[in-house]
Amino acid sequence: MNIGGNYFSDTIEKVIKNASRIALRFGSDVVGTEHILYGITSVKESLSAKALAEYGVTEEDLFELFSDNCYEEQVFGSVELSPRVKDLFKTAQQIALEYNHSFLGTEHLFLALLSSQGSVALKLLTNHYGVDIQALYNKIAMSLEQSSLSSNEQKSQNQSKSTLPEKLLEMGSDITLKAKEHKLDPVIGREDEIERIIEILCRKTKNNPVLIGEAGVGKTAIIEGLAQAIVSGNVPEQLKGKIIYSLEIGGLMAGTKYRGSMEEKLKDAIETIIKDKNIIVFIDEIHTLAQAGSKDGETSPADMLKPYLARGEMQTIGATTTDEYRKFIEKDKALERRFQPILVSPPSVSDTIQILKGLKDTYEAFHKIKISDEAIEAAAVLSDRYIMDRSLPDKAIDLIDEACSKAKVNFSIKPQAIKDLEDKIAALSSSRDDASLQRNYEKAANLQSEIIKLEDELKKKQSKLQPKKQSVNQIGANEIAAVVAKWTGIPVTRITESEKEKLLHLEEILHKRVVGQDEAVQAVAKAIRRSRVGLQDSKRPIGSFLFLGQTGVGKTELSKAIAEALFDDENNIIRIDMSEYMESHSVSKLIGSPPGYVGYDEGGQLTEAVRRRPYSVVLFDEIEKAHPDIFNALLQILDDGRLTDGQGRTVSFKNTVIIMTSNVGASEVSQNKKLGFSDENEQPVTDKEIYLHALKQKFKPEFINRIDVVCVFEPLTQPQLVMIAKILISNINKRLLEKGLTIKMTEEALDFIVQKGSNSEYGARPLKRYLQQEVEDRIAEKLLLGELEEKGTIVIDCKDGELEFTSQNA
Repeated sequence: MNIGGNYFSDTIEKVIKNASRIALRFGSDVVGTEHILYGITSVKESLSAKALAEYGVTEEDLFELFSDNCYEEQVFGSVELSPRVKDLFKTAQQIALEYNHSFLGTEHLFLALLSSQGSVALKLLTNHYGVDIQALYNKIAMSLEQSSLSSNEQKSQNQSKSTLPEKLLEMGSDITLKAKEHKLDPVIGREDEIERIIEILCRKTKNNPVLIGEAGVGKTAIIEGLAQAIVSGNVPEQLKGKIIYSLEIGGLMAGTKYRGSMEEKLKDAIETIIKDKNIIVFIDEIHTLAQAGSKDGETSPADMLKPYLARGEMQTIGATTTDEYRKFIEKDKALERRFQPILVSPPSVSDTIQILKGLKDTYEAFHKIKISDEAIEAAAVLSDRYIMDRSLPDKAIDLIDEACSKAKVNFSIKPQAIKDLEDKIAALSSSRDDASLQRNYEKAANLQSEIIKLEDELKKKQSKLQPKKQSVNQIGANEIAAVVAKWTGIPVTRITESEKEKLLHLEEILHKRVVGQDEAVQAVAKAIRRSRVGLQDSKRPIGSFLFLGQTGVGKTELSKAIAEALFDDENNIIRIDMSEYMESHSVSKLIGSPPGYVGYDEGGQLTEAVRRRPYSVVLFDEIEKAHPDIFNALLQILDDGRLTDGQGRTVSFKNTVIIMTSNVGASEVSQNKKLGFSDENEQPVTDKEIYLHALKQKFKPEFINRIDVVCVFEPLTQPQLVMIAKILISNINKRLLEKGLTIKMTEEALDFIVQKGSNSEYGARPLKRYLQQEVEDRIAEKLLLGELEEKGTIVIDCKDGELEFTSQNA
């Protein structure tokens, strides 16, 4: 019999059997803590029973006590453990794990019993027998501690031993031993790299391979695959029986306080290794050996390896990243020529799927969760598309791992309704036990009947929950997509019904803030819908737009409205004010300073913002004010959806909405000039043509040609200005509502405000300023002077060319 991996000892089985028997004997259909106490005393040879006997707590005495306080009743059938006793066994299991015991014994259960505050058993021990609970607990715990030490010694003796000397194992580990013990994951799809390593190792000279590849591509896994090949005998005769020893730089440097200590440890390790011709040394992050313990101009530990590597006395496999290899290994030509580089590229998506299928059984066994083929394919595809700063297969494996973990957590968490029922049952059981001790049998019987009802209800709820748990017991593509969405903020999950409605009516949502400008609103809405359904070009941004028009017509406001529609927050926008980039060198502010310049480690304002929030609206405001060199940096964003920052990292813009605003051509339109047209018989030039002509004059064709849509914003008409005024007044009302005030404006006052506050040349911005000066400021003054009530409605009317404010009580 086992519970959560801990097996019941024979004595525990005896405790449960005797506790159940005594519960039945005295008319209880559940086993309580007092019955468990009786069961423990019945195992007279146990340490717990002997310790209790010192306080006079014996099997016979407890039987006599139960006989005095309970009435006998014939009960048929079996008894169940009470919720408190079930918790007792869970606590006992944790105690057994803490002491590294594989079996659950009476001492673990007794310690759990002594920790169960408020239980009937504990009340018996303290009130009836006067037991010192803490002293008894310490005594049993001390005995368990000693038995734990002896069991650990026995365990260590039984473990598989490595043939490597102890001094080497202090600084590293035996990978071939792990392969023999089947502790390594299977290695899939790296046969070519393993074969290349074997070829280099079998050379006469320069037989030291070094694996070079980005983090997460599987360099260490290749070495584990080599170890598995050696153990299985699937290698040439020259490599059979070889031991792959992983030398850890941390273990080498541990305890080396003084200069030369590390070199001494390394020399000692090398001398031990060269005595055994079967050892192949693997050094992960080998570039750290070129750095460790040395300063500029001083000898590095790597220099100590050179003569042994040159003479072929010590075979070594290294692993490092491309950047570190170039920075530390290539600089040292003597060290570089002793290693044969093997470039490890990230696997393709199809290869990653095969790798994940090979690892599927391992992760299913660990998580106890089934992984569907759809989940494996989604992990490879989605990680390749949306997680840009990491490499396959590592990022795909992490997706599978986290999705399984999430499903396992959801599977194990009980619904709140079930928790509440269990708590009620536990509380009623405690009250019933107290009533039994006080000989209030009628109350105990009533409580027992109530417990039975609640337990029936609990069973029904648990049976309903079981089918749901069965469905949670497997992960699919949706679970993988949910993890990707959580990591990146990019919505790649299945579109919900509410989101469908939002996308279908996106134009209406945007028009709640942006008045008019139908062309621009429709273009943006179509791009967002196309992206969310998954039809947009995966190599380009969601959409790139250039908004042209005079100031105050809604260009920036539409950008904020898009951010609010997508993220429910207008501030969730990356705004770059291009007037700050008027110098040619200011491009470094966008992408980060190059190496050697101040601010190199800080990153660029644009690239860092997009790296942190890959799914966002990026607004380049008043782009015509930037230096022309800035536009060259934007070309690859618009075309390839990527930008390389000052530190050489590639930042993806594939999930951003790029919006650029410009006033170019606005001055020509306002002056009503005909650019390039002088014949009076020709048709007049439209505003749109003037804007587009000015655009071509200002920007290069290769820049304009990369923009998806160029939208010309029309000047605002009188009716549109009235609608804008209503929106602005509504915003003022939202702020006043906190003070208990609202504004009610007559049509005459509204027309008067629009007439006085609008300006055809400056759009809606003067209207906003006019409302602030003539409405908000005047309301504030009148409230302070007491001319308006502090609560209620403020009516604004227009009489004799002046705005009039009056209070109207609700």
